[in-house]
Amino acid sequence: MKTHLPNFLEARRRSKQRINIDRSEFKIPDDIKNIGNERKYYLRTYGCQSNERDGETIAGILEMMGFVRTTIIEEADFVLLNTCAVRANAENKVLGELGSLKRLKTTNPDLILGMCGCMAQEESVINTILKQYDHVDLVFGTHNIHRLPQLLYHTMLSKEKTIEVFSKEGEIIENLPVKRFGEHKAFVNIMYGCDKFCTYCIVPYTRGKERSRLIEDVLQEIQQLKDEGFKEVMLLGQNVNAYGKDLGLGYDFAFLLEEVAKVGIPRIRFMTSHPWDFTDKMVEVIAHHENIMPFIHLPLQSGNDDILKKMGRRYTVESYLKIFDKLKQHVKNIAFSTDIIVGFPNETQQQFEDTLKVIKYCEYDNCFTFIYSPRENTPAAKLVDNVTLEEKNSRFQILSQLCNEIALEKNKQCIGKVLHVLVDGPSKKNKQVFAGYAENGKLVNFVGDNISVGEIVEVKITAAKTWSLYGEAIK
Repeated sequence: MKTHLPNFLEARRRSKQRINIDRSEFKIPDDIKNIGNERKYYLRTYGCQSNERDGETIAGILEMMGFVRTTIIEEADFVLLNTCAVRANAENKVLGELGSLKRLKTTNPDLILGMCGCMAQEESVINTILKQYDHVDLVFGTHNIHRLPQLLYHTMLSKEKTIEVFSKEGEIIENLPVKRFGEHKAFVNIMYGCDKFCTYCIVPYTRGKERSRLIEDVLQEIQQLKDEGFKEVMLLGQNVNAYGKDLGLGYDFAFLLEEVAKVGIPRIRFMTSHPWDFTDKMVEVIAHHENIMPFIHLPLQSGNDDILKKMGRRYTVESYLKIFDKLKQHVKNIAFSTDIIVGFPNETQQQFEDTLKVIKYCEYDNCFTFIYSPRENTPAAKLVDNVTLEEKNSRFQILSQLCNEIALEKNKQCIGKVLHVLVDGPSKKNKQVFAGYAENGKLVNFVGDNISVGEIVEVKITAAKTWSLYGEAIK
């Protein structure tokens, strides 16, 4: 068995050393290039947009090696689960899936079963794999995707378990291939990692140090996407607002955002913004450029200052609302989504009600709500909690109901308006109806004639539900 195991203490380390940007690190040796010929791979990705973008890189690597993608798992010669570690239920789902996939080995003994992504960066997960999942052949993490050819070749040739997970600050590798899963919308990494170390969050340990791509590399990628006919890009980072701080070159996210807008691609979105780093210049740039979509995901997490401090969020409710109000004042027709954690250790009823007050003030278009999930080795996981699970569930139900009521009311306010919808394709529920997302981030189902996937269509909204709008194309 070949192993290089993760180390939590190493993952936490942050130095002042500049991150290496490598343009030649990824290689497929000649004797490995064709090992995927006449073989199929199945890739399942869990979690955030960054994981989805990693999945596109993994697919690009495998297809360079001759593999062909399949959506039928029983056909696959290589099955890979690209995982998320943000919450315990996500991990349990993956472990359950890994267990169920053991059945495939009985019909295909040569099947390679692998796991990668954020879960692989956790010591406890790897220990579980070693003890309970003998049928898992290959495990690698977020820092060595570029070594997939060598790792897969070793696993296939040696018939032994291969685990290679590096716990380090990370680097930037610019010559990785990509297989875009969409034809008109694309993810573009502008940075990797996180240095915020919120007390409940595992991401700084699984994704490494904040490290930004050079602006010329980002702009070149976006120009290429525009030339290929893409209509929308989403700029990705664990905290995009921190872009450029590590480079020391004098530019920041506001500068990058404006330069991206000047490329002229029709739609620009970004994910995720940390309120602590949201600058007045960013507000100005968003307001000034019509191709920057008026939709902001601005995580609140809690509406109480004491809880925010215990979470290590580095802002207060007052400073958060100051950003919110500036955006609402300056950006026309802006919509907001947010993240809320309920049941953080020792959260009081009053602190919970403080969160409800902020939600009522902000009237978010969409809330992603979660019951606090302890992540092993994080500071919050060490807190003694005096709030019962029953009380947490009760608060969660109250929170969800309030968010849903507000979301429905916000959607109803769109009735009669004309929105611009980027067409994704036919609706999943009705092939006679088209679906896509408006500039404000809302899902729109609509009817119309001569509609093409990838075009931006004017749609008059005629009806609203909690999570979607309905309308008619007016072209």
